[in-house]
Amino acid sequence: MTKTTLPNQHLITAILALICTLFIAACNDVSTNNGDISQSALLERIKASNAPLILDVRSAGEYRSGHVPGAINIPHTALASRVNEVQISKDKEVVVYCERGVRAGIAGDILMKAGFGKIRHLSGDMSSWRGNKLPVEY
Repeated sequence: MTKTTLPNQHLITAILALICTLFIAACNDVSTNNGDISQSALLERIKASNAPLILDVRSAGEYRSGHVPGAINIPHTALASRVNEVQISKDKEVVVYCERGVRAGIAGDILMKAGFGKIRHLSGDMSSWRGNKLPVEY
């Protein structure tokens, strides 16, 4: 018995593999140009009244259910049109977080395109902050 293959089966397989790779990379990418900041480092800076601008890019409802102390809320879906509300100099540090990281990556891209130069991502995002029982504001 001979095996038959579709004429473009190898091409289709390669395209599907590429799409899967890009999807996985996009889900894991948090675009920040200055890397992560640990939860403990951010908490120390908050306690010392030396915190950078902290940007929660989750929905308003998620923000109201508890957020990192001092964080402002601009949902990632509205950030491009509301970037002017990020009331700091573009050379100052901004820490971005969401629930698990995907939306923070989108927000990081928006901030970079808007000219912000010091964007950091909160390691572990809100799910880990909450899981570590760190202080939360409502």
